[in-house]
Amino acid sequence: MENKTTAIEVSELKKAYKNVSVLNDVSFSVAKGTIFALLGSNGAGKTTTINILTTLIKADGGTATVDGIDVAKYPDKVRQCISLTGQFAAVDNRLSARENLELIGDLRHVKDSAKTAIELLKKFDLTEAADRRAVSLSGGMRRKLDIAMSLIGKPSVIFLDEPTTGLDPEARNDMWQTIKTLAQGGTTVFLTTQYLEEADQLADKIAVLHQGKIVANGTASELKKLVSGSHINFAFATEEQCSVAKVLLAKQYQVVVNDITTLTVTTNGSTSQVAQLFMQLRDSHIEPAEFSQKTPTLDDVFLKLIGSEKEGR
Repeated sequence: MENKTTAIEVSELKKAYKNVSVLNDVSFSVAKGTIFALLGSNGAGKTTTINILTTLIKADGGTATVDGIDVAKYPDKVRQCISLTGQFAAVDNRLSARENLELIGDLRHVKDSAKTAIELLKKFDLTEAADRRAVSLSGGMRRKLDIAMSLIGKPSVIFLDEPTTGLDPEARNDMWQTIKTLAQGGTTVFLTTQYLEEADQLADKIAVLHQGKIVANGTASELKKLVSGSHINFAFATEEQCSVAKVLLAKQYQVVVNDITTLTVTTNGSTSQVAQLFMQLRDSHIEPAEFSQKTPTLDDVFLKLIGSEKEGR
C-alpha cells in the first residue's frame, strides 16, 4: 500500500562496479514536501544513489520507490513525476534564458510554454536576463535557470546533485533561498552536497553516506547530539590568571591551554555545568577578559563519523 506521506523510500540498495562495492545496503526515507540532504565526501556514492533513484542506472539489489512508484519496475512512470539537475548546468548556451525555458516547455508538452517561461523567469528573478544568451549569464544565474527548467511540468520530486558547486558565496545564498522556496511550495527536494553548512541550513533531514553505507541519519540537531559536550574558550588579562584558572578547572574538566592567556574547557553542554564553571571562577576571584562558547557543528559530526577512520588508514 502506498504511503501517502513518503516521497522516497529506499531499502537495502546495492550497487557495485567491477566487483567494487559502491552502495552497500543503503536505506532511508524522505517525507513529502521536505528537503533531504545526502551528505558525503567524493566517492561516497551520492551520485550513484541519485542515478538509481532517477532511473539512469539500475541497482544490483534492494528496492526504491519515488512517489510510490518502483523505480526498477516502472522507470517511465518515475520519470514523469521527477526532475534532475546535475552538477553542471544543462542549458543551451546558444539560446536565451526565455528560449531555454520555452524549449523545455514544448518538449514536455506544456499547454502554454511562453506563459510558463515568463512565470518562471519572474519566480527565479531572471526577468532582466530573459533575452540574454545563456552563455553570457553568471554561474549563479545559469544554475537558477537550470533549476527553473527542471520545474517545468511541475514534478513532485526534484533531485539536485551538488547544486551550489562552483558558486560564489552570494550566488550560493541565493540558491539556498531558491531551494527553500521549492520546499515551501510543496516540492520534495533531494540534494547531495559536500558542504556541511549547506546541509545544516537547508535540510529537514540529513543522511551521511560513507564508503557506500549510511553511517548516520536524522535532523541536524539529532546528528549534532552524536558529538557530546561543548567548548568554552576563555581569554584572561594576565598569564598568571590563566595559569590559576587552568589548575582550578583541570580538577573537574578537560582543559587545553591555547597560549599564555587563553584556554579551552570542554563541558557536557548542560546549562547547569556551564553555570557551575563560571561560579568556580567567580568564587576564586578570577574574571575572564573574554569568553565564547562553541557548540558541536556538522563538521564535528562528520569528523567523528569518518575522520578517525581516515586517520587510521
